[in-house]
Amino acid sequence: MDDTVSLPHKDRFFELRFESIGGLGAHAAGQILATAAVLRMGLNGAHFSSYGSEKKGSLIKSFIRLGAADQPIRTSAPVESPDVVVVFHGALLSHPATVAGLRANGTLIFTGPPGEIPDGLARLPRTATVIRIDAQRIAAEEKSRPNAVLTGTLAEAVALFDTDTLLQALSDEFARKRPEAVASNEAAFRRGTAEFEILPDVGRVEDDLPIIRPDPFWGYQTAPPGGIILNTGSTAWNDLTTSRTGWLPVLDIEKCIHCGMCDMACPDLCLVWTAEGNQPVPTAVKLSGIDYRYCKGCMRCIETCPTGAMTREAETPGLVAQLNKPLFPQLVD
Repeated sequence: MDDTVSLPHKDRFFELRFESIGGLGAHAAGQILATAAVLRMGLNGAHFSSYGSEKKGSLIKSFIRLGAADQPIRTSAPVESPDVVVVFHGALLSHPATVAGLRANGTLIFTGPPGEIPDGLARLPRTATVIRIDAQRIAAEEKSRPNAVLTGTLAEAVALFDTDTLLQALSDEFARKRPEAVASNEAAFRRGTAEFEILPDVGRVEDDLPIIRPDPFWGYQTAPPGGIILNTGSTAWNDLTTSRTGWLPVLDIEKCIHCGMCDMACPDLCLVWTAEGNQPVPTAVKLSGIDYRYCKGCMRCIETCPTGAMTREAETPGLVAQLNKPLFPQLVD
């Protein structure tokens, strides 16, 4: 264990919150960070995550709370006033709850391509440090995941952490579970320490951000009578864009034989079929594209395609708008 590290605040814990969707590695990154703090930095630490019954593709929050060695942690409450917020998916910045409670002198690290400054950053404190790193692209190039990249950025950007300590913790974790991934994760981590940029003058709020505690939609006084469904579910209005982890299935129409194997495997029915022939019984029904509004990026269509017509491509800015085929043209604005 390394010499004990001093926390920047003597009167309270140092707290971090990871905002992500399942599949990007936020939970694993939180575990690695807390383990390194306890076993290698001489701190007290606690980590836990919050997510639904199916983690992949759904919202996930991972919480890390660090205290001095003589400062016991006797709470497992969610981190509401974080010193650091790390956002693993850029689309999450559109919701105020993602950065809620960030301290005035806190740090926000988010993934995004160069030149992109999301509108949601204006709600940050003026004095907060805002850091952007293209974690999705780096992870794809290094055959790693965004959590390795963002952990590297966190290690370099937050003075409390030592880069070599966190890198060793990351490598040790994967040496036990997936030794073949150690080299690619180390490369992604090191790029995360070097390829980020600090964005100046983006926040507009004075002081700490307010805490957002969501109230239950229904309570015992306001719930409708049993058996009544007031808002029925419908894939026609369910936008799954945020569920993707940076990859898209892309159709090569020239290779497609319109066999329908992809449609049988697709859990969200996002594939668009077009009837040919203006008759009661069409002469043919052929696959014409994908409506990415309803595609969560599970890649089952790629796994079942017998001709290679479906391929896995990185979701670069503007690609969805270029390739999208509306499943419900009448709903398009």
